[in-house]
Amino acid sequence: MTLERSLINLRIHLRSLITGRLWLQVIIAMILGVGFGILIGPASGYVDSDISELIASWIALPGKIFLLGIQFIIIPLIIASVIRGIAAGEESENIGRLGVSTILFFIATTVIAVVIGIGAALIIQPGAYIDSALLQSIIPETAPVETGNAIANGLPKVKEIPDLLTSLFPKDPLATFVSGNMLQTVISAIIIGVAMLAMAPAQRRPILELLESIQTVCMVIVSWVLKFVPYAVFGLLANIAARVGVSTLLAATVYVATVLIGLLLLLLIYVLIVMVMGRIGPLTFLREAREVMLLALSTSSSAAVMPLTLSTAEKKLGVRSGIARFVIPLGTTINMGGTALYQGVATLFLAQVFQVEIGISGMILVVVMATSASIGSPGTPGVGIVILATILESVGIPTAGIALIMGVDRILDMCRTSVNVTGDIAASITLNRLIPEESGVAAPVIEDEIPVPISDKPRG
Repeated sequence: MTLERSLINLRIHLRSLITGRLWLQVIIAMILGVGFGILIGPASGYVDSDISELIASWIALPGKIFLLGIQFIIIPLIIASVIRGIAAGEESENIGRLGVSTILFFIATTVIAVVIGIGAALIIQPGAYIDSALLQSIIPETAPVETGNAIANGLPKVKEIPDLLTSLFPKDPLATFVSGNMLQTVISAIIIGVAMLAMAPAQRRPILELLESIQTVCMVIVSWVLKFVPYAVFGLLANIAARVGVSTLLAATVYVATVLIGLLLLLLIYVLIVMVMGRIGPLTFLREAREVMLLALSTSSSAAVMPLTLSTAEKKLGVRSGIARFVIPLGTTINMGGTALYQGVATLFLAQVFQVEIGISGMILVVVMATSASIGSPGTPGVGIVILATILESVGIPTAGIALIMGVDRILDMCRTSVNVTGDIAASITLNRLIPEESGVAAPVIEDEIPVPISDKPRG
C-alpha cells in the first residue's frame, strides 16, 4: 500500500506539471533557445566566436544536469520496478507466457516502425533537398565516403549469434548493475523476481520493502529532476543552435517532417492495436494517455515518466497490476519503436545526401540493426544518435553526416519518446486482454469501450 501511496503522490506532482502547462513552457523554451542560440552564434556577428562558445557552454549547464539526473536513477528504478512487478504482482499470472508475449510484441512493433521509417524516406526523399554547398561546409573534404564492402562485411556474422545470445546473460548481477548494460540489467532483475516467487511470503517481504523504499527514493529524485525541464530544453537547444547555425536547421526541415510523418503513422498503428486487441476506443485511449504523452514530450525520457505511465495504465485504463508492473518497466528498456523509426529515416536520409546506394540488402541490414540496437538501449535523451552512428558505419555511410541532423535531434527526441511511451501503454493493454486472469475475473471494462459480441468476450 505504501508503494501505491508513493505512486499516487508522484502522479499528483506530475499532473501539477501538466496542469501548470509544462508542455507550453517547454515549447516556449524551445523557441527561445533556438532564437538565443542563433543570436549568440558566430554567424550573427554580434558575439565573438570564443565568447559565443563560452556562453553556449554555460547555458547548456541545466540541460547537462538534467541528463545526469535521469541517468542517475535509471538503473535502481528499473531494477526495483521489474523485481517488484514480478515478485509483488499477481502470483496467478503466467510469468513465462507474459514475458515471451511482451518481448514478441515489442520486437514486432519495432520492426514495423523501422519499415515505416524506411518507406517514408524512400517516398519523400528528404536527402534531395540538401544543398551540396552546405554539405561541404559541414563535412570535411577529407572525410571518406565508404561504399560497397561495408554491407558485405556486415552480413556474414551469423556464426557470432550464439556468442551474442550468450553475452546477454549476466555473469554477476552486481557487476551488471554497475556497468549500466540495460538489457542485462533487466534480465538480471527478471531472474531475481522469478526466483523470489519461489520463496515464502515472509522471506521475500523484507526484500520487497527495501525495493519499495528504493522506488520511492527514485520517484523523489524524478520530481526534482523534472523541475529542470524548461531550463534544460532552453540550454540544450541554445547550445546546439549557436554551434550549427540556422542554415543547418532550415536545411533539415524536410527530414524533420519525414520523421514526424513516420511517428504519426506509428502512433496510429498503436491506436489501432489498442482498438482491435484491447477493445478500447481510440478517443478514450488518447484522452487517458495524453498526460503521459505530454510529459514524455517534455522530458525526452521514457524512464522519467515511468511512474505516471504505470499509474495511467492501472488506474485509468484498467490494466492489472501484475501486467502493468512487468510490461511497462520492460518496455521502458526495450520498446524503442519511435527511436528505431527515426534511425531508419536518418540512415536513408544520409544515404541520399551522400549518394550512397545501399540496395535491398542494405535496407534489410538497417531493419535488423535498428531493431536490435534499439532494444536494450537506455530510455534516456540522446541515445538515438549513438545507435545511429553504429548503423551508419555498418552500411558504409560517413558518420560525420550526423552533424547534419544533430541540430534538430532534440526536437525529434521529444517526439519519438512520446510515441515510445504510448507503445508501452498499448502493450500493457493488449497483454492484459490476451492473458486472462486465472482466477476467472474478467478484464475491467473501460468507459467508451468498443462493443464486441458477448461470444467474443474473454472467458475466465
